[in-house]
Amino acid sequence: MTDNPKNLTEAEWRERLTPEQYHVLREAGTERAFTGQYDKHYEEGTYTCAGCGTVLFESDAKYNSGCGWPAFTKPAENDKIEEKRDMSFGMVRTEVLCAECGGHLGHVFPDGPPEEGGMRYCINSLSLDFDEKNDGEKDGE
Repeated sequence: MTDNPKNLTEAEWRERLTPEQYHVLREAGTERAFTGQYDKHYEEGTYTCAGCGTVLFESDAKYNSGCGWPAFTKPAENDKIEEKRDMSFGMVRTEVLCAECGGHLGHVFPDGPPEEGGMRYCINSLSLDFDEKNDGEKDGE
């Protein structure tokens, strides 16, 4: 991956991403509910940005919200996620972006599990890749 993905041209993004990923990550699109590969995915590991590989969410923060998209209670690290006000479609929402490449991930809502902080990061599967946890395997072993 490039040193600074924010410097990629739109043509470079189109080469790097599938047309569907480009629509979500670069044009703030949304995949249809209940169609994403990670909606009902509960393996152990980390969810990374499909655009630049930045670790965004850990599997222990994922839960079944029933909304039709992968839902997380918190990001892996707060500085890897940016939030901005989104007033599109006549609604006021909080958009979630990858802090490293600026890719659109989804939205965050204050209706998550109260015992986990009350937030629901509603994220498009197309904006994510998944790195499975390998038990017992560590770098250098």
